[in-house]
Amino acid sequence: MIAYQHRITNVTVQPILRRQSRTTRMIRASHGFVLMAGLSLMSLPSARGADGITPLPLKDSLPPLENGVVPQNFEQLWAGFDPRAEPLDVEVLKEWEEGGVVLKVLRYRVGVFKGQKAMMAAVYGYPKGGSKLPGLVQIHGGGQSAQYQAPLTNAKRGYATLSIAWAGRISAPGYEVTPDLVKLFWEGKTSDPKYKLTTDWGALDAYHAPCRYPENNFILNPPSSHSIDPVASPRNSGWLLCTMAARRALTFLEQQPEVNADKLGVYGHSMGGKLTVLTAGSDKRVKAAAPSCGGVSDRTNTDTAFRTTLGDDVYLKNISCPILFLSPSNDFHGRINDLQIAVKEIQSTEWRVTCAPHHNHQDTAEYEVATPLWFDQSLKKTFALPRTPKTELTLKSTNGVPAITVSPDFSKPILRVDVFYTQQGQMDGLKDNINNTKNRFWHYASTGKQGDDWVAKLPLFSTDKPLWVYANVVYPLDPPVSGAGYYYRIYNTDRFNLSSLMHQATSEELKAAGVKVTMQPSLLIESFEGEWDKEWFNYKPKEWPLNTHKLHDDRWKAPAGARLALEVLSESSNKFIVGVDDYAAEVNLTGGAAWQTINLAMSDFKDASGSARSDWSKIKDLRLAATDRLTSRKDGKEQQLQLGAAWKGPNPKFRNLRWVTTPNKQP
Repeated sequence: MIAYQHRITNVTVQPILRRQSRTTRMIRASHGFVLMAGLSLMSLPSARGADGITPLPLKDSLPPLENGVVPQNFEQLWAGFDPRAEPLDVEVLKEWEEGGVVLKVLRYRVGVFKGQKAMMAAVYGYPKGGSKLPGLVQIHGGGQSAQYQAPLTNAKRGYATLSIAWAGRISAPGYEVTPDLVKLFWEGKTSDPKYKLTTDWGALDAYHAPCRYPENNFILNPPSSHSIDPVASPRNSGWLLCTMAARRALTFLEQQPEVNADKLGVYGHSMGGKLTVLTAGSDKRVKAAAPSCGGVSDRTNTDTAFRTTLGDDVYLKNISCPILFLSPSNDFHGRINDLQIAVKEIQSTEWRVTCAPHHNHQDTAEYEVATPLWFDQSLKKTFALPRTPKTELTLKSTNGVPAITVSPDFSKPILRVDVFYTQQGQMDGLKDNINNTKNRFWHYASTGKQGDDWVAKLPLFSTDKPLWVYANVVYPLDPPVSGAGYYYRIYNTDRFNLSSLMHQATSEELKAAGVKVTMQPSLLIESFEGEWDKEWFNYKPKEWPLNTHKLHDDRWKAPAGARLALEVLSESSNKFIVGVDDYAAEVNLTGGAAWQTINLAMSDFKDASGSARSDWSKIKDLRLAATDRLTSRKDGKEQQLQLGAAWKGPNPKFRNLRWVTTPNKQP
């Protein structure tokens, strides 16, 4: 059986049957009751029931392979699995109330594998006294946790939410399960005061960051005693098991008395974004979905069986519910180029996209808020999102400069229309270099209103490279909306963003249309005038530190022997950081009413080991900040260096960021 035991303290075990025959019987586990790992109190194989009959062995949730042949397509993968068939065996581990919200840490049965139960830990929350609530499954990303802030903030907006801990990690008041405590659970160290029950995959391993068994890799766990099948099979993948867990979470929600089973949604970030697509594409109970930074790009796995059973496109083609894609322009996991394909693959005609420029795997409130608004529209019918903005790209013009025309939906007032374009990337569905994906620079094109449209000119630096361009339309929110973001940071925003699809033009198309090169090389990188901030970013807009990928663009390529210069106005004396990729220079600002000129050579930029930067080529990221933490590896050891200090006084002002070929040359 199982080599270790774990102890339940003050746990409520609630077997939940199908909605048609709900049971209200509750069994209290006495303090100190010992429970075999992966089994509920209701089904201990060695225990006799009240009638003296020994329970029969548990039946596995998935049928065995026929003649050793592994699934080769979507239908074969899911054949024989019914997410409603088995009891949920719910265990309530902790329950409390906060701000009118009922919150619980609990576990439910995912299924039975190799004769052992797999139990999923989760945080559940709903408004106290609520009824007929829409229900949401929230799926965390690879390094994240099931987090109580998601159910809490959603409950305050009228939802019941189950945040599942597929990797075993939990973040809730008085019930924190960190990676170290997940390992403690694996080891069955019940006598340790920090020990807590969490997700138990039983005989299998669908944990991640880290996996339980060193030879496993989550995606295609090798055949072993910890895999479903004894041969290489997509059924051994953590993706399948976690999708099963999410589908069982839907079953949990539809059986709760406060939930409307006909109004279920799913959302998640990163790996949770892919799992959102897998869940929505395999379970018609999902009536709305909102994947962020995932679910559109997993198309190139070299394992044929995986590609045809667990590839993103396989599930996108099965999605018929309303779906919103949150895809930052520089995200490495859910790539914006693939988004254009994904929207064409889904069956649903009700979809939206929101794409923050410059962002990679993070977002700010006006983009993150699209998720709760989408569920308000799709499940509660209390909000109506404007339609996706229409765009038209015109390559031919009298002056050789392409232009884009944006036609937004006027159903709500429009705050602004922004256009972003780049010439960095791969065409024809080819996978882009990951460094370029994360650091490609998006030029901002100012728009002018012409009738009911907005038009932007797109001056280009080259016709030998392709062009990508899309538009963002920003609308007001009244009243403002609060929620928990991708990483559960609480936000409040009075605006939201909707994006157009992205136009793409090849180099051949640009040349055939007579497009001319009108953007010239520039030593001046940033004047900090006008709408300069549209080409810079940070993930905390109320704070002043700034990042840009401008130096990744050939227009601002450094001349030989150049120095990097800018002028800073700081009322107080401060330490000021200029960072370039893994290198940074720390500058002492004297403070006062005078502008201070900073002039930096390559040798002024050091990494965490103290080594100086040797050239200006292949720069990806430039940042201005008060503090910085550098990390580098030398001789196989990781080294870290903390620079700067907390900023004193008003925010600094900047001007004339530039390359100079002599120490004090002005632009």
